[in-house]
Amino acid sequence: MVWLLLLLLSACLQAGCSARSNRENTYGVNQPARLSGVQGGSIEIPFSFYFPWRLAEDPQMRITWRWKHFHGDFIYNSTPLFIHEHFKNRLTLDWTPGQTSGVFRILNLQEDDQTSYFCKVFLLTTEGRKSWQSIEGTQLTVTPAGSTTMRNPSTLPSAVTTAGSRDTEGQRSPSLVILGAMVGMVVAKAVLITPISVLLIFLWWKKRQQSEA
Repeated sequence: MVWLLLLLLSACLQAGCSARSNRENTYGVNQPARLSGVQGGSIEIPFSFYFPWRLAEDPQMRITWRWKHFHGDFIYNSTPLFIHEHFKNRLTLDWTPGQTSGVFRILNLQEDDQTSYFCKVFLLTTEGRKSWQSIEGTQLTVTPAGSTTMRNPSTLPSAVTTAGSRDTEGQRSPSLVILGAMVGMVVAKAVLITPISVLLIFLWWKKRQQSEA
């Protein structure tokens, strides 16, 4: 019974050592599975990588990016700098050699930028040159600008009200203009009629006085 327990303990210890060894020897690239951006805007793809090896004195780290599929064309190389013609002046890499994480940016997104992107790492270790790449990559979806720039309906009333206030600022209301014109006409008529009325009354009074005399 004792020997059986010892054998089980030995097996467990070996399995633990093996699992730990597997974890220590793993390497890979982390990046989001999916991202979405708006046409004409920009997108950031964060990435990080890990490895078990000891770096050489001069690790000569560099980052590259592929698109479309795992073996697709290279669109970016950190050293020497290379940018695919399709992405001319539209790619930037926020990463410093020696760091194990960074951000890859695509500017001025276009409709045909919608595809998958894969980060690949190159470096020199005490065991020689190593390179590895993200397997799944990041699937980028690019949506038309109009579909995401529509105004929020809840803001439309206030926007319309503000615009209306701005449009009519410093101008008289049409109804007030009409009312003013009507009042002006009445006053003008009153000014013209009053002297005539007074004259007619005076002539009537004078004629009456003469008839009584």
